Amino acid sequence: MLRTSVIRGANSLAAAARPSAPRCLVQQTRQAHAISNPTLADIEKRWETLPPQEQADLWMALRDRMKADWHELTLQEKKAAYWIAFGPHGPRAQTPPGEGKKVFLYTMAGIGATFALWFGVRAFAKGETPRTMTKEYQEASNEFLKSQKSEPISGFSAEGYEGKGMIQSPPESKA
Repeated sequence: MLRTSVIRGANSLAAAARPSAPRCLVQQTRQAHAISNPTLADIEKRWETLPPQEQADLWMALRDRMKADWHELTLQEKKAAYWIAFGPHGPRAQTPPGEGKKVFLYTMAGIGATFALWFGVRAFAKGETPRTMTKEYQEASNEFLKSQKSEPISGFSAEGYEGKGMIQSPPESKA
């Protein structure tokens, strides 16, 4: 509830004589009254079902009450303010029973679908290997890297290098 009080300066006659000076200062104060017990009764059970506008109005009323001296708050208001601020609702609500199992099963279903898709793509892929996977191409890559003096300290161009280099494919077996 708003209450307007008018505070006049010490020399109101002098202030009234000057046209540019304000005649009076208006100060507004907010006087919060106690929230009724029926409004706060069973707030823990009713909070989730209240419309968002009523939730906001109730919280604002409690916030205004908490701005005053806390000794003036009723026990019901203190409990309601604490529960609204820290209670298990909204993002702090407890997960429903079986939620972990549900998440695990959906995750496993997703992984299973991924493997099924991967095996399906592999089953219908062409049987030819890419030309970059032939042993001749990989040996030519090794020679090119040596001619470019790539990795001269520990790699292809280093003295005494005996690694496979770019060769990844197993030796072709002759049948």
